[in-house]
Amino acid sequence: MSTPLSSPPRKLHVAVLFGGRSGEHDVSLMSARSVLSVLDPERYDVTQIGITLDGNWLTGANALEAFEKNDVKDLDRVIPPTEPASRQSLFVLRSTKTGERLETLAKIDVFFPVLHGPFGEDGTIQGLFEMADVAYVGAGVAGSSVGMDKGIFKDVMRANGIPIVESILLLRSEIETDMNAVIEKAEAMSAYPLFTKPANLGSSVGITKCNSRSDLAEGLMDAARYDRRILIERGVGNAHEIEVSVLGNEEPQASVCGEVLPSREFYSYESKYVDGTSGLLIPASLPDEVTEKIRAYAIRAYKAIDCAGMARADFFVEKETNRIYLNELNTIPGFTSISMYPKLWQASGLEYSKLVDRLIELALERKAQRDHTERRRMA
Repeated sequence: MSTPLSSPPRKLHVAVLFGGRSGEHDVSLMSARSVLSVLDPERYDVTQIGITLDGNWLTGANALEAFEKNDVKDLDRVIPPTEPASRQSLFVLRSTKTGERLETLAKIDVFFPVLHGPFGEDGTIQGLFEMADVAYVGAGVAGSSVGMDKGIFKDVMRANGIPIVESILLLRSEIETDMNAVIEKAEAMSAYPLFTKPANLGSSVGITKCNSRSDLAEGLMDAARYDRRILIERGVGNAHEIEVSVLGNEEPQASVCGEVLPSREFYSYESKYVDGTSGLLIPASLPDEVTEKIRAYAIRAYKAIDCAGMARADFFVEKETNRIYLNELNTIPGFTSISMYPKLWQASGLEYSKLVDRLIELALERKAQRDHTERRRMA
């Protein structure tokens, strides 16, 4: 008697989200292009969902291409998930000759947000996923929000004994009320150069290196365009810019260290995504004891904010002293073809496609952990 053939495993339905309501909208499209290119069609059914700068969710077979061309008129409107998936799947509004018709997409197994910056990396969309009780790639609400806010993140690092660069956190209203007082406060903290940054943004958007009072005033005004909370940091001179990729949930692992060799005065948005001329040295040419300390700090920081899935940790290392400073932790790092996060894992032995597979597995593992949590008080 022949043994019946087992049925092939069901393909997972993955929704890749991109775009978003932040200054990193275009970077997100580049990252999404790379992620979509490696999702194995034998393992996954993929739904593309783009989020416009106005916050509208749109889908279609070639949604990413439509967003890249800035021509989204033929895409269908998505109703974002608002209830647990057991009661509601993702809905779309299809345009017909007689008007719009509400239809149901197949149940989404995993949401994969490739969204950088506010409304994507800061805990807001993660809160939506939690309310809908769905699996999603990356950190949860707390890890995302703390990782995004550079001011709060630095406070958490200080509390955990992880070295960071001196900084001042201030409000846009302080700049608008008394710019001279803000400048004097910054100059009392450190000599130039100083860096001004929006507290809640990434990809080097809104960051200015300031070598004088006039630079500082301009940098503050530029950063204030993007956030109501602004950071002024001491510049770390003559330093290696080191990045480490972290992967995992409760037992995260760190990749090899890589060094950024900026083509401009600092690792700006243009050198990251426009001209792509900055060099990457993988592995970084640092003493073994320094790289091991950096990797250990990266994992400590990751656990300190309860991160999950992935993050890229960015460090400065003074060349003369090998003194280490953690700059930030990016919970949805860039995934473009020239991004450090996947390159560092590739150098550590994990290919891009396997990395994406692992992130989806981690999302399902994290969801299984949440499902073990009691939501009601037992009698």
